[in-house]
Amino acid sequence: MKERNQMILNNIKVYGVITVGLFLSSLGWTAFLIPSDIIGGGITGLAALIYFATGIPVGPLNLAVNAILILFSFKALGKGFGFKTIYSFTVMSVFLTFLQTVITEPVVDDRFLSAIVGGILGGGAIGLIFTQGGSTGGTEIIAMMINKKRNISPGKIILAFDVVIIASSYLVFGEIEAIVYGYVTMGVVSYVIDLTLTGNQRSVQLFIFSKKAQEVADTIGYDLQRGVTLVKGKGWYTNKDFDIVMVVVRKRESTHVFHLVKNIDEEAFISVGSVMGVYGKGFDQLKIKPKKRKPRMVEQQGQL
Repeated sequence: MKERNQMILNNIKVYGVITVGLFLSSLGWTAFLIPSDIIGGGITGLAALIYFATGIPVGPLNLAVNAILILFSFKALGKGFGFKTIYSFTVMSVFLTFLQTVITEPVVDDRFLSAIVGGILGGGAIGLIFTQGGSTGGTEIIAMMINKKRNISPGKIILAFDVVIIASSYLVFGEIEAIVYGYVTMGVVSYVIDLTLTGNQRSVQLFIFSKKAQEVADTIGYDLQRGVTLVKGKGWYTNKDFDIVMVVVRKRESTHVFHLVKNIDEEAFISVGSVMGVYGKGFDQLKIKPKKRKPRMVEQQGQL
């Protein structure tokens, strides 16, 4: 019974975060992008493009296009494609419909600022949804269906669709500025998604110089369960040999390391540097298939 209640609470939390993300994304579209005549990427961008051309509200268009894609995806990807995706685009369509009737003027007059803020809201929202295992559907569904038939990266497919959708805004507005602002929004969305998804996963490399290096290493190893390396060093001024503690941790764990070190040695010197990526146990996994090594021809001596 306790496990069931915990599962229900977890589901409520997951769908609650997804719903907040959907609202933020809808707010970005209806309060900043659409009133400023800016077309973003994805199916919502396509729906906005059709809205500017025909006057049909974005919400119903977004729902209709995604529903059609879901029907096709059932056949191509199977019925277990994902309830969260259906929930996401349905709820987002409701939010878009409601907010578009409430907000009729841009919140800010500056078009460039609208592109930036709209992109931040959209990217942050999609990042939140992704952290909960959700998806907004749209071009992602198309990418997955194409990827099943052709060996093409889903990321490249989504990018191609976004570029075409935004470029098509010239047909509606007849100005290059619309395309530029659309690409600005696309860039901001991409950056904020990455920041949201990897912000807490980023790693730092610490070099700790302390007279109590062994104790520092033992404490970090036992407390954080992180691998620690002792590097031999020699002081230029003192001409004495000493150990340097080197450890790689998640950025969010670095503050804890500071406290551990200062509790042991208040005079310790700590150097912190960001690293581009850390792959291995306890960190990220390399998503590369090892190449098959060809057997080497060995010459046998004594044979012609």
